Amino acid sequence: MFTSIQSFSESWKQECESTQKLLDALTDASLAQQVTPQDRTLGRIAWHIVTSLHDFASPTGLEFEAPGPDAAIPSSAQAIADSYRKASGNLADAVAAQWTDASLQEVRNVFGFQWPNGLTLSLLKDHQIHHRGQMTVLMRQAGLRVPGVYGPAREEWAEMNMEAPAL
Repeated sequence: MFTSIQSFSESWKQECESTQKLLDALTDASLAQQVTPQDRTLGRIAWHIVTSLHDFASPTGLEFEAPGPDAAIPSSAQAIADSYRKASGNLADAVAAQWTDASLQEVRNVFGFQWPNGLTLSLLKDHQIHHRGQMTVLMRQAGLRVPGVYGPAREEWAEMNMEAPAL
């Protein structure tokens, strides 16, 4: 749980940069990739990350511009990436402008749970990390180059003239 705006801002910036790298690597054709017809497509997961920003944060009283959960999924990978860039920045700006450290302790009803705002922000961050993991598998299946997030990806090891760790 975040207890200071500064700790949220630092963590959010890092995690958003990682998410943005993945979104920027998508192609229009890759958006249709899915494991099975019963599962979300890569494009749907990517768009879910975008819309979840508003979905998680709006019950806390934060006001910022971002697509809501009912927004139509764009057919353009660039549109999804651009929407995330704008919405994630708007969320960070709203937290910095509208809240103090004390606001992070305030409890709100989010998805039927009584969560302190600092916990909601932490869960939102973790939620996008969870979906990034799903995206990387679908990206590989779609033949995309997967950028490293918490360390080098397979291709990045080779670019550093190093052997990737054994599997």
